[in-house]
Amino acid sequence: MPFYHKLGEVPHKRHTIFRNPKGGYYYEQLFGTIGFDGMSSNSYHVHRPTQVKSIGEGVDCQPKIAKKVNMHSLRLKGFELAPKADYLESRTPILVNSDCHIILAAPQQKTSDYFYKNADADEMIFIHKGSGKLRTHMGNLDFKYGDYLIIPRGMIYKIDFDTQDNRLFIVESFHPIYTPKRYRNWFGQLLEHAPFCERDIRQPNSLETHDEVGEFTIKLKKGGLMFDMVYATHPFDVVGYDGFNYPYALSIHDFEPITGRVHQPPPVHQTFETSAFVVCSFVPRLYDYHPEAIPAPYNHSNIDSDEVLYYVDGDFMSRNDIGPGHISLHPAGIPHGPHPGAMERSIGQTKTDELAVMVDTFKPLQVTEAALKMSDGTYFQSWLEPKSK
Repeated sequence: MPFYHKLGEVPHKRHTIFRNPKGGYYYEQLFGTIGFDGMSSNSYHVHRPTQVKSIGEGVDCQPKIAKKVNMHSLRLKGFELAPKADYLESRTPILVNSDCHIILAAPQQKTSDYFYKNADADEMIFIHKGSGKLRTHMGNLDFKYGDYLIIPRGMIYKIDFDTQDNRLFIVESFHPIYTPKRYRNWFGQLLEHAPFCERDIRQPNSLETHDEVGEFTIKLKKGGLMFDMVYATHPFDVVGYDGFNYPYALSIHDFEPITGRVHQPPPVHQTFETSAFVVCSFVPRLYDYHPEAIPAPYNHSNIDSDEVLYYVDGDFMSRNDIGPGHISLHPAGIPHGPHPGAMERSIGQTKTDELAVMVDTFKPLQVTEAALKMSDGTYFQSWLEPKSK
């Protein structure tokens, strides 16, 4: 869970007069979640943050569903998604339910002529390829390969990329995204046995404060529609804020794996959680060290969750014919496990260099039309022994 952060200038008390150098006022905004019960920050603006000049008609941006009920294990080749210049146009939902949308994107250009605001969902953006700067009204964050960017709902942001070759794995969550509660004490501090700590979490380090009036377009996503809202003042006009609600970054390379004498279950890899799904990080690590250990995962049944694995880099030891950018979906109700030969290959091995992100959802995922275009159609049969084919 994010911890207290202060950036820029704030008055000595909340809800008190805060004058600008010209003798006028800065304007306070409470930016909160879950009513007045969740995480919040108090930000202070050069102009009133409420000046809307116009709101366009909502444009439907709901994903097109191909399979509402899916019982096939799928392998999707994510790098087959064609790059697009625009960031929002590039975002392509592939697996969705009422709790989250799993999205791929391959944007080539920065968001130059608009700002973006997701009023529906927190966003987790995993940077598979590319680097650049996340610019928000709550401050800026540099990002690079392997970073998770956590952007709470309602944040106004732009993304500047350093190059045109960018690949993003995105999860829109309709529930707040937190760090796992079993890794926190009752004050919210990450505990000693947690696989990462507060030092690994990067907070916004600089504010852009624009004192500008005019017309500024914010593309706002709400209820599956995209609205063009024109503001009378620049959205990045914050002079300071403090609180717990802000975007932050965590590198998958700073996740310290938990290992054991025998194979450890997926929860030891957990990185984020919501009330509806979890996110895990599989990173380079030493294998199990019992003299008779089988490092490959045992066969198991997904009875209550769909399992999505996004393969980043390395040799994923439990799978055959898997490459960077591939995505596997193992739906609830079907047992799955290591591919033929993977268990045997793993015996005696001492370490793995695999890098992957896993999303386990508690509700079934629907498959979009875009996802089926990336599917090879035969992955569900890949566990058959050669003589059975």
